Amino acid sequence: MAQLKLVQPRPWRGERGLEPVLGEWLAGERVRPCFAAERDYEPSEARTAPLPASLHPSIARALASRGIDALYTHQGAAFELASRGRSFVVATPTASGKSLCFHLPVLDAMLRDPDARALYLFPTKALARDQEASVRELMTEAGGGIAIVTYDGDTPGDARRAAREKSHVIVTNPDMLHAGVLPHHTSWARMFQALRFVVVDELHTYRGVFGSHVANVIRRLMRVAAFHGSNPLLIGATATIGNPREHAARLFGKREDEVELVGESGAPRGARKFFFYNPPVVNEELGIRASYVKQTVSLAADLVRARVPTIVFGPSRNSVEMMLRYLREKVARDKIEPSKIMAYRGGYLPEQRRDIERRLRSGDILCVVATNALELGIDVGALDAVVCASYPGSVAAMWQRFGRAGRRGALSICVLVACSAPLDQFLAREPEYLLSANVEEARIDADNVEVLVQHLKCAAFELPFRRGESFGSVGAGETGEALDFLASHRVLHESGGNYHWATDAYPANAVSLRSVGWDNVVIIDVEHDKVLGELDWPAAHTMLHEQAIYQHDGETWQVERFDYENHKAYVRKVEPDYFTTALTHKKVSILEVEAESSPLVTAWGDVSVVEKVVGYKKVKFNTHENTGYGDVHLPAMQMHTTSFWLRLGDDTRHVAPPAQRIDGLRGLGIALETVATFRLMCDPRDLGMTLDDGREEIHGQPTMFLYEHVPGGSGLAERIFSLREELFARALRLVTSCACAAGCPACVGPGESGERKRVAAELLRLLASSS
Repeated sequence: MAQLKLVQPRPWRGERGLEPVLGEWLAGERVRPCFAAERDYEPSEARTAPLPASLHPSIARALASRGIDALYTHQGAAFELASRGRSFVVATPTASGKSLCFHLPVLDAMLRDPDARALYLFPTKALARDQEASVRELMTEAGGGIAIVTYDGDTPGDARRAAREKSHVIVTNPDMLHAGVLPHHTSWARMFQALRFVVVDELHTYRGVFGSHVANVIRRLMRVAAFHGSNPLLIGATATIGNPREHAARLFGKREDEVELVGESGAPRGARKFFFYNPPVVNEELGIRASYVKQTVSLAADLVRARVPTIVFGPSRNSVEMMLRYLREKVARDKIEPSKIMAYRGGYLPEQRRDIERRLRSGDILCVVATNALELGIDVGALDAVVCASYPGSVAAMWQRFGRAGRRGALSICVLVACSAPLDQFLAREPEYLLSANVEEARIDADNVEVLVQHLKCAAFELPFRRGESFGSVGAGETGEALDFLASHRVLHESGGNYHWATDAYPANAVSLRSVGWDNVVIIDVEHDKVLGELDWPAAHTMLHEQAIYQHDGETWQVERFDYENHKAYVRKVEPDYFTTALTHKKVSILEVEAESSPLVTAWGDVSVVEKVVGYKKVKFNTHENTGYGDVHLPAMQMHTTSFWLRLGDDTRHVAPPAQRIDGLRGLGIALETVATFRLMCDPRDLGMTLDDGREEIHGQPTMFLYEHVPGGSGLAERIFSLREELFARALRLVTSCACAAGCPACVGPGESGERKRVAAELLRLLASSS
């Protein structure tokens, strides 16, 4: 493993634009040696089609005022399908003009029929607000007095009444539709009676458990619409995924031949350069590389100094805040105002996010540092560079992020900075695997019994079920069995062939589409007695415990009190030279074994995961040195999910002494998690790995758990079990092909004894031979 010298950046020479930055990187000793891969992507010309002859003249005039006298071919194909009453999904790259694919047919229908209505669904409130502005502008230019309202948790009461009574286009999200619209559909009778279109944008985000929930919400939506006498056309739009037509059909509850695919983009694309940057090695013995966070900041600073509009993606809220702080500090001497570099993440208040979005569109912000909140199709204006701190977890997400640059047709660059995680280091060694990999497929299971029963209860609350009625693609027989089950538990009451809701509870309130319980925690500035932001409940345990340093918009706040019962955190602005990182303890307990194999026991089943924040670590800014620890006293969080596990039996005692065997099992788990993520094409955050040393778990034997982070599981653990022989072989190849001597971040992680790699490989050989 080559050890590279950390070269300090020279003062920027003052040239502006992307070309000088590229010249500096490729000619100097600081950046070029760290490139694990480079790839050029050629520009493509636009392919257009004439404006459809049937397009309403007012829309044609509105497009002409924008300088548009023709449509891209995929936009024209979408309008033609909508004109024929065919449901379809548009699957083209970011910034290819997908919005017009649904705006045009919706607006055309409403100009011809003032009573027509449309419902737009977006996965986030930010994207909904962004698209509201886009379609409102087009509607205003076309005239006709068409009203559009965003209906979400931030909508004031008077606007909600207007939405129900007067709005032609309702823009909302699945959560609001599920809990705020469908249970009160009689108040929305005017909309449902004239509902012509249901538009579901960012289809690729509806996967796993969340997607399975949303598919059932759409089943309920179509059922309520039918009750009010309408049969809306379903239109989907997605970034590139491996199975857009199949996924859309499953989400819409239709057969695949009932959904058309518009998959060939006619939009132009500028030249693009891709770089895979692997930070230099700073400790050859342990395979430790320079901080990927600081290396990302260094590259971004070069771009910002040259006034290149840039977006930087970070893997977490804390990393985003750290990069914002470091980046502002780095470019301060270049007289770049801190307000020109902003962060964007969950937890900021709605008005702050709207202001950042507006300033991005206007070009007032030079660089934005964001979590995946900006991965979706929010209009961020014209950007020339994307720097991504660590692999985002999927090929689809990577290209979605990189698609945020190059909107003006000029040269753009995309830089992926590897972190020290095995997944990133594997890709750095094998970049072609990433660059030539197929885009992942989106998977849902709308008929999952636990999910289905919850939505049958919600649907029965909305409208009684008739005996013999089906629910979406669930046949009448299966639906009837589920309804009888609910009736036997007195949730429903069957009378005269109809099933009526029989309890006082409001079922939608008890069903979370995103499988996240509890309300957000409100963050309060005690000095000014005002709300600073908010965080989801699980994140609050690690970021808002007492004495934690909470970072917000490049500033630091210390948590003085965490009101656990009332979900409030009271913070005071401070200027420490450190930030805090929570220390957590996880324990997995087996609840039920679904399947098991031997002689080396591998199994999968239901488990309980208990996670408790037990302390925190103080880490100095810039140097990242540990400067102290503190205790945290918070209740544990518990989650029921599914897991794959591997137990070492007596027949492995010859491999190594007990302590080394446990350390080797940990390394095996790291390698297995890496290859499982690739094989299952899932996000690394979907899986967690922990080890039990055998003191409390099964028969006193060390056990490695690879569990799902989603409550209830989504099928990953079962697939790991069924593919275990292949995964063990892949893990063994990963470990033995690594050039390190005793274990490094690229394979099994640095071990405590220096024997981790050898022991992990020996255990994997035993597993392979016993399969």
